[in-house]
Amino acid sequence: MADENYLKWPFFEARHAQLAQDLDAWAAQHIAHDHGPDVDAECRQLVKALGAAGWLRHAVAGAEFGDEPGGVGEQIDTRSICLIRETLARHSGLADFAFAMQGLGSGAISLAGTPEQKQRYLGKVAAGEAISAFALSEPDAGSDVAAMACEARLERDGGGDHYVINGEKTWISNGGIADIYVVFVRTGEAPGSRGISALIVEAGTPGFEIAERINVIAPHPLARLKFTNCRVPVTQRVGAAGEGFKVAMRTLDVFRTSVAAAALGFARRALHEALKRATTRKMFQGVLADFQLTQVKLAQMATQIDSAALLTYRAAWQRDQGENVTREAAMAKMTATENAQQVIDAAVQIWGGLGVVSEQPVERLYREIRALRIYEGATEVQQLIIGRDLLKSYS
Repeated sequence: MADENYLKWPFFEARHAQLAQDLDAWAAQHIAHDHGPDVDAECRQLVKALGAAGWLRHAVAGAEFGDEPGGVGEQIDTRSICLIRETLARHSGLADFAFAMQGLGSGAISLAGTPEQKQRYLGKVAAGEAISAFALSEPDAGSDVAAMACEARLERDGGGDHYVINGEKTWISNGGIADIYVVFVRTGEAPGSRGISALIVEAGTPGFEIAERINVIAPHPLARLKFTNCRVPVTQRVGAAGEGFKVAMRTLDVFRTSVAAAALGFARRALHEALKRATTRKMFQGVLADFQLTQVKLAQMATQIDSAALLTYRAAWQRDQGENVTREAAMAKMTATENAQQVIDAAVQIWGGLGVVSEQPVERLYREIRALRIYEGATEVQQLIIGRDLLKSYS
């Protein structure tokens, strides 16, 4: 582990520091920094490894579900998932992705699922035996969730009530490899966001297909989904009819802070690589670190990391105390991702020409960080959330 001083901050308990140290040691032995050509296969393997080692139990809520291992508590501990994401991100962006999507994909079930749904799905997610996905975005409905067009019509028949889904979802992480998808659809109970419901759709359900695989600069499983008269039993609905938007926002509130933590992990790795390069790169009868310009850049990087970490773990601590953290999570996500982008860019500059060579550590980080400023609410959306919350509080 690079710098453990932040684990002594009052946001954490002794168990959190032990968790981070144990995971760091495990990751050093079990996670490769370099990714192979088959990202799908590697992601599946990472999910299995994380599940077998017990780390995925932190990503779901609930004690035990039948004979399957469930979560470590009745509530998701935000500080734990943040520390896990930060630690995994320092080792491997894909490992962080594998952990995070298990939590985000099953988060609606953890928060609002029935006991039967939790027993059926969460144990397998925690064990790494089933891969989950969170299907919210659409071609014309990203930040504006209320504009979604994918719909589900309720049909009542003698064989049990069903929803019939028609429409598309896109930018769906784990699309193509997931076993279960929590899909948010318009069910029409009311206009706008009040007429959305969440449905669990299992892979292989007739009428559900992977319409397109999407390639991005930091490869991970990503796809466009298509539903054509896809029938799902009403018992697969998560939460009440028309309450899907609230379920989605509650899920994002849990995991948005963890996006900030992943950005911290990338930034800490970038600072480590910059220090290593600056202290070993010979230049003008000395090394790069001897120059005051280099020292200034390193100081700025370290300060940006600590400022982001303070906001991130403040939000995580507050949520674990039962407080509403909509504003705090938005501040953390915005600051950590934007600061990490600057820290990583500085690391690339310190590495010089090697910094833009394919598959060098800082080059990989440069590709990894970019998406974090967009997904789970772009920086501009976080600014709107913060501004509106400030005005609401002032009023």
